[in-house]
Amino acid sequence: MKYTKELKTGILAVVAIVILIFGYSYLKGQNLLDSNRIFHAVYADVEGLSASSPVTINGMKVGQVTNISFLDERGLLVVTFNVDNDFKFSKNSLAQIYGGGLIGGKSLAIVPEYEPGMLAKTGDTLPSAIEEGIMELVNERLTPLQVKVERAIVSTDSLLTAFNEVLDTETRNNIKNTFNDLSETVRSFKNTAESLDGIVSGNSEKLDRTFSNLDEMSGNFNKFSDTLAQIDLNGMSGDLEKIIADFEKISNNLSSGQGTAGKLLTDDAVYDNLDRATKQMEQLLQDIKLNPKRYVHFSVFGKRPGPYDAPNDSLK
Repeated sequence: MKYTKELKTGILAVVAIVILIFGYSYLKGQNLLDSNRIFHAVYADVEGLSASSPVTINGMKVGQVTNISFLDERGLLVVTFNVDNDFKFSKNSLAQIYGGGLIGGKSLAIVPEYEPGMLAKTGDTLPSAIEEGIMELVNERLTPLQVKVERAIVSTDSLLTAFNEVLDTETRNNIKNTFNDLSETVRSFKNTAESLDGIVSGNSEKLDRTFSNLDEMSGNFNKFSDTLAQIDLNGMSGDLEKIIADFEKISNNLSSGQGTAGKLLTDDAVYDNLDRATKQMEQLLQDIKLNPKRYVHFSVFGKRPGPYDAPNDSLK
């Protein structure tokens, strides 16, 4: 049987179309010769998930996303994916979008549930969820920090503004003059310290002698303190109490008129007699002074004493 060129061209076209379909499906992750299970999940946002993204169970790749399309006019998205593994799981298992970092893209994970009699079949729609990725976690952690940094920047700006308002030209000049005065004061202290250093250096020997004398004085004070510690203060206190008692006894005797001194202080007659005796003694001494010859006489020729001079009556 002889084929015409048109038939051959048609057969080649059909084969090319079939190869193109199989190749396109293979590139999209679909193998038309395999009996894969097809599942669906509905999302409000697929977070960058794309066709041919891997589908995993417990981290193991079991399929891939085959199609993402709009479900309705509200913008809900339906994700279609296949599972080329015979692993059994419930139709209540969660289809969760996860991952997404600085380099890698999003993936779809099936979080399996094991419920007897409710196994997932091809064409079922699984519950959906989205796990926060690295960028979302970073943004979540950095947002409070960003707010704090912004507040700190605003506070710093306000503080700088307040400083600029307070530190006008006159205030700045005053602060500058104050630092200049402090510099002069420090320089003066430095000169004073150098002078004191010179004085100390020039009088080091005298200072050594002074400290030596102070050391000796301290030793003498220690010896004196030891001497005081050895004194019988109790005995001295007892003797002092006896002396005070004797003085008190004498004072009582004088006050009561006992003894000569007591009578002299309390008896007027004794005082008058003593006063008269004193006056007579004065007259006697005056008479001896005026007429010594009456009391002491010595003469070879027996000459009589001169005339008598009476003493002064004012002493009576």
